[in-house]
Amino acid sequence: MNDDKNTAQPLAEVFCFPIWNDAAQAMRYRNQKLCPFNNKVPNCTKDKANNPLGVCSIHHNNKPVITCPVRFREEWLIIENAAEFAFPVNTKWTSLTEVKLNDRNGQSAGNIDFMLVAYDDKGRLVDFMSLEVQGVYISGNLRNPFDAYLEQPTAEFTWRAGYNSPKPDYLSSSRKRLIPQMLYKGGILKSWHKKQAVALQKTFFETLPPLPVVEKEEADIAWFLYELVHDEDQNRFRLTLVETVYTAFEAALLKITTPEPGEMSDFLHQLQGKLDEHLDGNEPDAPSLTDIISQ
Repeated sequence: MNDDKNTAQPLAEVFCFPIWNDAAQAMRYRNQKLCPFNNKVPNCTKDKANNPLGVCSIHHNNKPVITCPVRFREEWLIIENAAEFAFPVNTKWTSLTEVKLNDRNGQSAGNIDFMLVAYDDKGRLVDFMSLEVQGVYISGNLRNPFDAYLEQPTAEFTWRAGYNSPKPDYLSSSRKRLIPQMLYKGGILKSWHKKQAVALQKTFFETLPPLPVVEKEEADIAWFLYELVHDEDQNRFRLTLVETVYTAFEAALLKITTPEPGEMSDFLHQLQGKLDEHLDGNEPDAPSLTDIISQ
C-alpha cells in the first residue's frame, strides 16, 4: 500500500473496498451494504443484519488487519490451500460449513468452521479434515467511526484517536478463541489422526510464541498465514497467502499454552509492596464474618 493513503483513521476496508476508493463499484457496495466474500447472503450481516458493521479490516501500524472472518473467504483460497495440504492430487473433495462436533458423551465440542471431505466416484466419504478461520477481536469502539464515515463517505475521512479507539486485541483472540478451540476440538480430531488447518493473518500469528516446525509430510496442523496486499490497478486489497507453517499437534499446543515465567524477584517485590500497604493500614482489610452477617 502506498504511504500516501489515508491511515489517519481506523477504517481500512468498508464493504470490501478501501475508503479512498470512490469508483462506482465501491460506492455501489457501500450503498447496498454488499459482501463479495461469500457470505451466507449477498449482504453483510456482521453485528446486525439490518444495520451491519461493514468493516472488513482496520488500520493498525499502517497495515490492514482482518477483523471479519468472512473476509478470509475471498476466492475460496483458504479452502483450496487446505485441501492441497490434506488430500492427494486429483482427489475429489468439497467443503461443508459449521459442522457440529461432539465428544464421547454426546456433548458439543463446538462447530468446525469448515470441514473438507474427500469422496470417491460413487460419492462415498473417504477422508476429511478441519479448517478453522480466525480473525482478530477488536477492543474499543468501531461503530462510531464507521457510522461517521457512512454519513459522509470520503477519502479524506479522519477520526481523532482516543482511549476508546479501535485496535486489534491479539491476546483475547488467541486466549479466548483460538487456543480453546484448538485444544478441545483439535484434540478430538488429533485422536482420530485427522489433519487440521488454521487460516489467520500473519500479523496475528506473529503474536504467538515461535512454534516448533516439522516437514509437511509429518505435520498434524498447517498454519496458513495470509496478508492483505494492495492491488494498485484495482485499488483494493487482495487476500494473499504469504507463508505456511507446519507443526505437530502436541508440540505446537504445548508451546502456545505454556507461559514464559517472569522473574520471581519482581513478583516478590510486588508482594512486599502489598504487604507494606496492608500493615500500614493503607489497604482496607477484608470484612470479617461478623461484619458480613451484620450488614
